[in-house]
Amino acid sequence: QVQLVESGGGLVQTGDSLRLSCAASGRRFGSYAMGWFRQAPGKEREFVAGLSAGGSSTDYVDSVKGRFTISRNNAKNTMYLQMNSLKFEDTAVYYCAAKFTGPFQMVISADDYDYWGQGTQVTVSS
Repeated sequence: QVQLVESGGGLVQTGDSLRLSCAASGRRFGSYAMGWFRQAPGKEREFVAGLSAGGSSTDYVDSVKGRFTISRNNAKNTMYLQMNSLKFEDTAVYYCAAKFTGPFQMVISADDYDYWGQGTQVTVSS
């Protein structure tokens, strides 16, 4: 069982940066593939970035490539999403998710994740 708590959201202007954190409770955080998703009003939940349990593999949705960086610190049971050059269209509630996997597996689909945080709001003003 893993509990996830996101933090770091807020109101920023276009071009600003934010770093989201996802703190995990429970054991064996290093055995979980992790992901960030977002959901804007009136839209479906969207995959943003994923990270394998071992940290060697990452993936991003095309719209954030080159601007967002996903990372993890297994010693601190925490995952991060560094968001640079924020755009108005990045406005959404951001969720972190976890799935118990092998060290190299990447998980892209929201349906495949077992645990979710409550979300943190990111608002980018134009």
